[in-house]
Amino acid sequence: MTFREKLAKGPVLFDGAMGTYFAEKYDREIKACELANLNAPQDVLRVHREYIRAGCNCIKTNTFGANPLSLECTLVEALQVIDAGWNLACQATDGTDVCVFADLGPVPQGEAEDYYPLLDRFLSLGAENFLFETFSSAEILPNLTAYVKERKSEAFILTSFAVMPDGFSRLGEPASRLYTAMQRDGNTDAVGFNCVSGPSHLRKLISTLPKGKKPLSVMPNAGYPSLVGGRTYYGNSTSYYAQIISSLCSEGAGIVGGCCGTNPEHIAHCREALRELSASDTPNASASSAAQTQALPNRLWDKLSRGEKVVAVELDPPANSDIRAFLSGAEALQKAGADAITIADCPVSRARADSSILACKLHRELGIDPIPHLTCRDRNINATKALLLGLNIEGVNNVLVVTGDPVPSAEREAIKSVYNFNSPRLAGFIRDLTPELSNGPFRVYAALNINAQNFDAHINYARRKIESGVSCFLTQPVHSALALENLKRAHEELDAKILGGIMPIVSYRNAQYMTGEIAGIHVCDEIVERYRDLDREQASELAVTITTAIAAHMLDYVDGYYMITPFMRTDLTTQILKNVRDLF
Repeated sequence: MTFREKLAKGPVLFDGAMGTYFAEKYDREIKACELANLNAPQDVLRVHREYIRAGCNCIKTNTFGANPLSLECTLVEALQVIDAGWNLACQATDGTDVCVFADLGPVPQGEAEDYYPLLDRFLSLGAENFLFETFSSAEILPNLTAYVKERKSEAFILTSFAVMPDGFSRLGEPASRLYTAMQRDGNTDAVGFNCVSGPSHLRKLISTLPKGKKPLSVMPNAGYPSLVGGRTYYGNSTSYYAQIISSLCSEGAGIVGGCCGTNPEHIAHCREALRELSASDTPNASASSAAQTQALPNRLWDKLSRGEKVVAVELDPPANSDIRAFLSGAEALQKAGADAITIADCPVSRARADSSILACKLHRELGIDPIPHLTCRDRNINATKALLLGLNIEGVNNVLVVTGDPVPSAEREAIKSVYNFNSPRLAGFIRDLTPELSNGPFRVYAALNINAQNFDAHINYARRKIESGVSCFLTQPVHSALALENLKRAHEELDAKILGGIMPIVSYRNAQYMTGEIAGIHVCDEIVERYRDLDREQASELAVTITTAIAAHMLDYVDGYYMITPFMRTDLTTQILKNVRDLF
C-alpha cells in the first residue's frame, strides 16, 4: 500500500526519535547518530524494528544529518551513510506494510545545491517518500521539492518546520508564514511542524493556523528536556503525549509521530489512542483570532506621516554607569528642538550601557522619543523577543535595526557573536510580532550607506529591508558630492522616509580619522583641507557653518535629519540643531 493510500484511510502514525532514543537505549554518546548506520548497523536496525512493533505506519531513515557539513566528512562518506541508512530501513520494513521516508534535515548554511547530490542518491536507491524536517525557513524548500518532483513526479513530499512555543522559528520566521508558503508550493504534498516544542504548545499553535488544503503533519518533542550529569533527559509522560496526539488527529491532523525524546512506548500509546478515536470525530480546527491591540501614540512617526520634518540626534551611551552627562546632553538637545534621541547598541563591539534600558529611562523620565539601536550580533531570538516586549511595555515603539559591527578578531575566542538575524530578517521578525503587542506596533528604522561606491547594491538591499517592514532610513553623514547624489537617488527610488545624516567635524585630525578609519563615512578632500591649522574655536565655528550648509543642500531630498554628536559635544550639536530648525 502506498503512503497516499494509507493517508486516505485516516491518520498515519510515524515513528519517534532515532537520535535521543538511540543514546538512551545504548547509553552512549556518539559523534552523530547517523554514523551508527556504518559503525553500529544492528543497533540502528533494532531501533527501527522496535518502532514498527509499537505500531507505526512509517519510519524515517536514520539520515537526518547525513551531509558533509553536519558529519564533517566528504560527500562520498555522507553518501555511504545514506546508502547504509536506506538499506537498514528497508531491511526493517521487509515483510511489513510500513512505508520508508527518506529523511533530510537542514544543511548548516546550505544552499539548495548542497542537497541535490543527497537527493540524487535517495532517488537512485528507489525512494518514493521524502521528508524535509526541522527547517527554520521556507526559502530553499520549493527548490528541493521541485528537484524531486522533476525526477519522480509520483513522489510524496512532506515538509516540516521547527518552531518554538511562541510560534517563531529560530530565524524569526512566524509559523503561519512558513505553513502558508508550503501550502502554496505546488510540489509539497503535506506540511507541518516537528521538534523544539512539546505536544501542548504545538497543539495550541496549530489552532491558530488557517485551514489548509494539504494534509497537516504534527510530530512534537516528548516535552522539554532537563540536563542531569551532563546528559539530556526528557520526561516520560507517554499517556499524556498520546492524548494530545489523539486530539490533534480529531482536530484535523492527518500525519502524526514523535520527535526528540519520544521512544517506542510513546508510539505504542499513540497507536492505542488512535484505535480508540471515535469514527464519528470530525476535524474541528479552530480559526485564529488576532490579539486586539490598543495603540499608544507614536509622536515621532505621526509627525513623519503628516509630512513634517523631524530631527533625530544620536548620543553614544556611556561606558560606565555614570549617565549624568548623557542625561544632561539629551535634555539640552530636547530643549534645542530634537524630536528624538537615537542610542547606539554597543558600537564597534565595545560594551556600553544598554541602549534599550537608556531609551526607556529617557522616555519615562524626560518624555523624549528615543530610537534605540538593536544589533543582530549580541542576542538570540529569545533575548530579542523579550527585549522588544519590554520596550513595547514601556511605550518605546521606534527601533533602528542594524547587523552590528563584528567582534575584533583578537577577542573572538572570549566574546562570541550571535547572528540569528540580519537586519532585514530582524525587521521582519519585529513586524510579525505585532499581534502580540498591546501598546501598538513598532516603527522600524534602518541604516543606509549613501557613501558607497556601488550604490546599486545598497539600493537593492534597502528595498529588501522595506519589504521586511522598514519604514524609514537613517543615512550615513553627507560630506561629499557623491553622498549627496546618492541621497537624491534614494529619495527618488525608495518608498520610505529618509532622515539625512549630518555630523559636524571638530578638527583636522578628526576629519582624517573619519574618512580613514570609520566604515561607511567619507569626507571629501576639500572639506578636510579647510580644517588644516585651525584651533578648537575656529574648527567649531567652521563645523557649524559647513554642517548647516550641507543640511540646506539636503533639504529637498529628506524627511528630516539624523544628527550624530561627536565626542558628546552637545554644545556644538545644539547650535547646528537650531540652524537646521530654521531651515524648516
